[in-house]
Amino acid sequence: MLLKESKIIVTGGPTREWFDPVRYISNASSGKMGIALADEAYKISENTIFIHGPINENLVKDKPYECRKIETTADLLEAVLNEIEENSVLIMCAAPADYTPIEKSDEKIKKQDGDVILHMKRTPDILKNVADTKKCRRLNNFFVTGFAAETMNTESYAMSKLAAKDLDMICLNDVSQPGAGFNVDTNVITIFTRSGLKIELPILTKERAASEILKQIDAELLKRGD
Repeated sequence: MLLKESKIIVTGGPTREWFDPVRYISNASSGKMGIALADEAYKISENTIFIHGPINENLVKDKPYECRKIETTADLLEAVLNEIEENSVLIMCAAPADYTPIEKSDEKIKKQDGDVILHMKRTPDILKNVADTKKCRRLNNFFVTGFAAETMNTESYAMSKLAAKDLDMICLNDVSQPGAGFNVDTNVITIFTRSGLKIELPILTKERAASEILKQIDAELLKRGD
């Protein structure tokens, strides 16, 4: 399985979990890292799709690959599961919300005296569902890269996620570092692979970082063919 012969599925941006018609839970992800990955992926394989949450539409205007917009974490899960197949690569760069309101008000929640308590539940665990689907469908030629945007105990969390989610590779993004947070044009990435490699990238533009990530995915795929 070669990257240039694969279907490449990239996700990016945030998701939104609405609790009334005008308010939602989300995060500051701009989608720029996901877009950079999709751009670089398309240079390798024209069979590239970018599944993204609510981002600036100008960032994906006139892209040569398919861009599919989703809103919630549940939407993202459905879109991802519909796309994965044999001879495909999933790069899970999106920043989905971890919790969603148990109930959504049909009307705007009015300001009132005292505090307002929102009761939340976990959103679907996308990478866990992907791992289960991989086993169920017996997808042998399927490669999954996850992302971990962290601020503390970064390496231990990334390594535990790599194992727990049955990933082939994970990209650790310490967002507490200068130039590595949301809504900037650079990133600082450390790559960990199932085969035991640790690759620390210096601060790079997101385009350069995306290129390095895809090079490592290609190298890992080539190992499978040895």
